[in-house]
Amino acid sequence: MRFTPPLLRPRRGVLSDRDIRAAIRRGELVVTDSEWPMLRPAAVGLRLGTEAYVLSSHQPVDIAQEITFPRLVARPADEHGRIVLRPGEVLLARTQERVGLSDRLAGILDGTSNYARLGISVVLSHQVSPGYGMPMGSPLTLEIVSRLRHDVYLRPGVRIANLMLLRGSRAQRSYRDMPANHSTPHWSVRSRLSEVVGEDDHPAR
Repeated sequence: MRFTPPLLRPRRGVLSDRDIRAAIRRGELVVTDSEWPMLRPAAVGLRLGTEAYVLSSHQPVDIAQEITFPRLVARPADEHGRIVLRPGEVLLARTQERVGLSDRLAGILDGTSNYARLGISVVLSHQVSPGYGMPMGSPLTLEIVSRLRHDVYLRPGVRIANLMLLRGSRAQRSYRDMPANHSTPHWSVRSRLSEVVGEDDHPAR
């Protein structure tokens, strides 16, 4: 009698670099424009893109009134190709890579320690929900704040964040089905908080 080994099912929990490669091959995970050297032992490294906005506010903000929300002002790169972050600003920047997660995957996005040790907070909203960005991938938004007294010059194309991935059971409600989501191939930075005030769940991304 010939022994037939059981089918190996993807393990639940944090994905290692081997698991991440396998998830990409199976189509569970989309990471466009990425390179294998960007792969970490248990995360995917993500680079700063070229597009960024700063928040400009001149009045109190009421989270239920979109008319009071800060304006988004484009922050193009300077003549040296750098994105300038000034003291006290909140900069919204896209990742160079587009990311897509299956309904069984979730992500935790975090800035690298090298930025934190300069007093720069890179990600203020960490969760990436199952179903985000599928099937084509969508940029992730980095909320960047400097705690320094002087300007910071950010360099597009340099690794700035890591995306840790976790596998669980299939989500009953995909992020794509949430009422206020940013899961499109196009970059979306506008806060939709006023659309979900009063609902039971407020998707963060």
